[in-house]
Amino acid sequence: MPLPTERVPDSALEDLADRLDRTRAPRLTGETGWARGTDADALAALLDHWRHRFDWRAHEARILDLTWEESAGLRVVHQRSVEPGAPTVVLLHGWPDSVLRYERVLPLLRDLNVVVPALPGFPFATEGRGMDAAAMAALVGDALASLGYERYVLSGGDVGGDVAEQLAALHLERVGALHLTNVSPLHAVFADRSTLDAEALTYVDAAARWSRAEGAYIAVQSSKPHTLAVGLSDSPAGLAAWLFEKLHGWSDEPFAADDLLLWISAYWFTNSIGASFATYAEAAKPVPYVSTPTVLSLFAADTKPAPVSFAARFVNVQEVVAHERGGHFAAWERPDAYAQDVRKAVALAESRIASR
Repeated sequence: MPLPTERVPDSALEDLADRLDRTRAPRLTGETGWARGTDADALAALLDHWRHRFDWRAHEARILDLTWEESAGLRVVHQRSVEPGAPTVVLLHGWPDSVLRYERVLPLLRDLNVVVPALPGFPFATEGRGMDAAAMAALVGDALASLGYERYVLSGGDVGGDVAEQLAALHLERVGALHLTNVSPLHAVFADRSTLDAEALTYVDAAARWSRAEGAYIAVQSSKPHTLAVGLSDSPAGLAAWLFEKLHGWSDEPFAADDLLLWISAYWFTNSIGASFATYAEAAKPVPYVSTPTVLSLFAADTKPAPVSFAARFVNVQEVVAHERGGHFAAWERPDAYAQDVRKAVALAESRIASR
């Protein structure tokens, strides 16, 4: 991986520019707006911005300046607190993003020890091979132990939420609290309908309808990931279209063009899109229940949010914080609110220690 230990070579930037110059637009039928996928005009404008106005080197300098370390074979951003005995928080990203999901949260948590693992198969990871959430959880647990952390709070959503649940189940004694923006979507997939009440059944059916309407990416990434990976790894326009659709549709407000291209470029330059599909193709069965006290953040524009009663079947919900704004990438979209909720989980963990 060329990052984060060294700059992307000039030849890679030249190759990207050449590929963008030779982009062949598809022949489309019917409506070309967002209804059938990525809006054709919006994509054309984004690709033009990528080719002519996006300054990768400026963003790269900022990425390289993050406090990177390697621990037990895992690359992490490790922001150490200057305060002795400060609590430790682990921020776990999802798909289709990377450690950059938390770039705006890190400055808000400087009084804490913060670890942001680059999950295997995702941008910036030392391990280019993707794996399921349970295997990731084991690696993260080993890395945290190697860093000297015996107790910590886990925070995340999407794939990161799955990893958090798996890690809490694996090391119950180490995880003081959870902060989640969603419980694992796999709970709805594996739910025994005969045990569900009316509200849970309504949610499971709504999640299934969402998957039929919006989940084609799940179907292909879980069933034929290697076929898809060829096109997305070879075509920057194809990669941009695939990721732009999700970043646009799952966020509360539009991403700025530079922010979109930063996240897309992270996948392009690390050639990690194919490996990132592993969490879909090799999905681990979710753990039945995690007893770790949990703060659940509900952001209004997130995808298929589960009702609290459903979430409480699988995690020990102690506090619920509902936000009127924010979507699937809440840590990026609403960093202040996200950081405040992380602190609620830290306080929950600290109160457990004090009560012993």
